[in-house]
Amino acid sequence: MGERQTNGRYAPHMRTERVTVSLPAELVDEARNAVRRGAARSISAYVADAVSARQLRDRSLATLADLYGGPPPPAELAEARRTLRLVPPAAAV
Repeated sequence: MGERQTNGRYAPHMRTERVTVSLPAELVDEARNAVRRGAARSISAYVADAVSARQLRDRSLATLADLYGGPPPPAELAEARRTLRLVPPAAAV
C-alpha cells in the first residue's frame, strides 16, 4: 500500500485527478461521519483509502489465484478470513 496517504497527504509520486462519482446516500453519510470524527481527512481521502484497499484485495486474490492455479477454494478463503478476523467481502459493484 505504498500509495496510501502519509501525514495527511498523498505520496509525493501520486498526482491527483478530480472525478465525479455517484454513491448511495448511506455511503456518503458514512464518509461524512468519518470526516467529522477525524477518522478521515476528507471525503476524497476516505474514498481514496477505500479504492486503495480494494486494489490491494484484488492484487492479493490474483496472487492467490497464481499460487493455486485458479481461484482459491472458498473454504480456504473463509478460513483465512476467520483467522485474520477479516469481514466478508462486500458485494461486487
